[in-house]
Amino acid sequence: MLHFLKNLRRKPNRPQSFSFSKPLVALHSDDWGRVGVRDREGFELLRSRGLRLGERPYDLYSLETAEDVTALSDLLLRHRDAVGRPPCLTMNFCTGNLDFSKMRADGFRRTMFLPLSVGLPGSWSRPGLFDAYCGGIDKGVFQPALHGATHFCEAVVSQVLTKGGARAELLKTLWAAETPYIFWRMPWIGYEYWSPGGHKGGFLSAERQRDLVIQSCQQFKQFFGIQPLSACAPGYRANSNTHRAWASAGIHVAVSGSGDGLKAPHMDEFGILHVYRNVDFEPSEHELDIEKYLEIAALCYARGLPLIISIHSINFHSTLKDFRSPSIIALDRLLTALESKYSELLYVNDEDLYRMVTAGVLADGSAKVKVSVNQRAWSSGIAQIGSA
Repeated sequence: MLHFLKNLRRKPNRPQSFSFSKPLVALHSDDWGRVGVRDREGFELLRSRGLRLGERPYDLYSLETAEDVTALSDLLLRHRDAVGRPPCLTMNFCTGNLDFSKMRADGFRRTMFLPLSVGLPGSWSRPGLFDAYCGGIDKGVFQPALHGATHFCEAVVSQVLTKGGARAELLKTLWAAETPYIFWRMPWIGYEYWSPGGHKGGFLSAERQRDLVIQSCQQFKQFFGIQPLSACAPGYRANSNTHRAWASAGIHVAVSGSGDGLKAPHMDEFGILHVYRNVDFEPSEHELDIEKYLEIAALCYARGLPLIISIHSINFHSTLKDFRSPSIIALDRLLTALESKYSELLYVNDEDLYRMVTAGVLADGSAKVKVSVNQRAWSSGIAQIGSA
């Protein structure tokens, strides 16, 4: 085992990219554990304060319930790949939320945070939710991963509060209703490692990013009892300083979005495997074209690339609107279509991908499935495809 772990951490002499001999499918999902609009009461409170909610889906972003998570787990357990494994959803968690009770007592003058391991903030209540997470992890259909501690850029919020004005008042209005923010209404809030108005491309300093990564990894371990193996930065805003901090914290896989077309997984100078989502499967946002996704799958497999499907947590929420039911149906259709078309299809998660590029095998309980992995020098060039 020690020899294997040393191989995992061995840094390549130069960045390498990888292709695979089997059709691989990975499911990725962001924003788990992150609170939004609390419930119908919170929704009506914000409307009474002048917010015209309901214009876009993320006005109805709340937080998953135990029933939402269980329904997703049950769906995944109904599917199997060529070796009998179910799909495993990589769930990127935010490790804390704003502590609304303490902030209210302080007059909303500054941000304070409540780790997920301590519970949900203020009046938020989701009975059985944490047990539902653990149940899916135990069944092998969920793999927790790191999203961040705050999702938004705390440095920006601190500046806004100090300056005052309309933006500060909007924040306080949202916080009074125990809602941290609604991003599309306030993109100036940024992302955890990135400020829209910052220097050096907007990214926070290497030291500040390192501190945030250390904090979120500690909170992750407090909640799940393990260190995160993979990470996806909020808003996909990560740079070399982020990657260096992740590597120092023991993270092996970095996840990026689908905006640049098809890109092969590659290993960077820090020994981190970079993987790229290539399908945005978002039933809450738009109508779905299963045939289009099958076309993208065919393009991926022709190049030896894994099909990495992104579906955000909002698609399984049901508190303010039933996004869950149509999303479960749509995901079921897509997985069924992939299984029918590709007899050798294998469901993988980030840990599987990392083991395959370092050991060339996919662990299947006591057995191992051989997957040939081709390696070559990585190029930043990409194969462009149409929008999904």
